[in-house]
Amino acid sequence: MRRSGLIATKLGNSSYYHDNGTNTHVTVLKIDECIVSNIKTFEKDGYNAVQLASIETKKDISNINKAQRKIFSSIKINPKKIIKEFRVDSENILEVGTKLNVDHFKVDQFIDASGISIGKGFAGVMKRHNFGGLRASHGVSISHRSHGSTGQNQDPGRVFKGKKMAGRMGNTRVTKQNLKVIEVDIDNNLLVVKGSVPGKKNSIIFLKDSIKRS
Repeated sequence: MRRSGLIATKLGNSSYYHDNGTNTHVTVLKIDECIVSNIKTFEKDGYNAVQLASIETKKDISNINKAQRKIFSSIKINPKKIIKEFRVDSENILEVGTKLNVDHFKVDQFIDASGISIGKGFAGVMKRHNFGGLRASHGVSISHRSHGSTGQNQDPGRVFKGKKMAGRMGNTRVTKQNLKVIEVDIDNNLLVVKGSVPGKKNSIIFLKDSIKRS
């Protein structure tokens, strides 16, 4: 059963100490109020979805494009920085103007977190793909960290698409699955999840119920 997710901001990593003295590596996420700004139905749009708007922006209403200006004025809220659609089942479609907070998720629940990973720039194959590199002696000179041969003989005589080679690393959309919710702080709008989530500090993270674990 698919339901709406939430829009969060990554505050950083920390350690969470349990009552028995053990500690767990966690990520702290801040969830501003998410407001349902629009809905999509199968009869009208061909699919069911809930559109959320969240995170205050410094932009004036006059500096926002006409389509978004119409959305915010219709539900009478200040302009928001992020607008995101979440696919839902027909029975989980919410009314426009509904507000979702951090208590949308519960302790011990499993969630999926999507975001843009940290960009590492141009990286070699040893860093990017965990290659072992060439031998440290016996004829290898100034190419210890190279990837070696990439092609074949005359047949097929080309480099296959998708070959693991050096290139730009990171800065791609990544989804971490099955993250356990450790704590829900309703007073401070904070969500503490076990493990790490993609992105650097203050990056935008999209959260939803885990698709692999109930």
